[in-house]
Amino acid sequence: MFRKLVPVNKEQHKDLKIRAIEGFGYAKEFHIASLMVHEFARAASVYPIVFIEDKTKDEFRPVVLLGLNEGENLFVGADGKWQASYVPAIIRRYPFALAKVNDEGQYTVCIDEESETVSRDEGKPLFGEDGEPTEVIDNVKRYLGELQQMEAFTQEFCKYLAHQNLFTPLNMRVRQDNQVKNITGCYVINEERLNSLSDNAILDVRTRRYLAPIYAHLTSLAQIERLSLLKDGVTGLTREGAEATVPASPEDEKESTAEAENIH
Repeated sequence: MFRKLVPVNKEQHKDLKIRAIEGFGYAKEFHIASLMVHEFARAASVYPIVFIEDKTKDEFRPVVLLGLNEGENLFVGADGKWQASYVPAIIRRYPFALAKVNDEGQYTVCIDEESETVSRDEGKPLFGEDGEPTEVIDNVKRYLGELQQMEAFTQEFCKYLAHQNLFTPLNMRVRQDNQVKNITGCYVINEERLNSLSDNAILDVRTRRYLAPIYAHLTSLAQIERLSLLKDGVTGLTREGAEATVPASPEDEKESTAEAENIH
């Protein structure tokens, strides 16, 4: 996604402007996208939600499957419009991101200097004539800060599931182009193990507000068949591309934030 991600600097970027996103062509080769727990409810109605293992960090993280093949996003149309009602927050934050500054938990806002949304001629300026950050920077900081909090909660969610030994490899076959394709390399929650948890363990899961996202994930697995239909050109999705928004606006994540408040 990012070509040249650098920390935002008022000396270096004093004349930089951000244009509204006109499409999601930058995500057309993403076959997966990271997801936060707070997005599960909305994402589950469109995408399969699975988990992948990061062996270098010895942890799991949730993602949505956007395609059945690497480098293929079935939800970005030829016109760059997103062909679904919900766009994952990790994609909507573009061209901004947070980068860790030190081990004390401090982060800095970064921008992709080579993004098509970045301009010196048109758009909303990052800094005013006085050299101070504009509302754009304030909104970006607020939005990325919210996502960072959601990510921390999601990491705890995954650690808990792993500790309870609830992850199991996904082995599923779907028909694609008159052939059978195996879906492997990712994990799902083992519903049988979940149902076998003790009463105290289930109460703990409920107290942590984990039950809703767990069942949203399990329900979403039926969407794998939808990916197969999309690949074959048969779809029940509404073909009205999601409206592109100004990147990293907290307005885009109001509903996710409301869900976050309900979970914490």
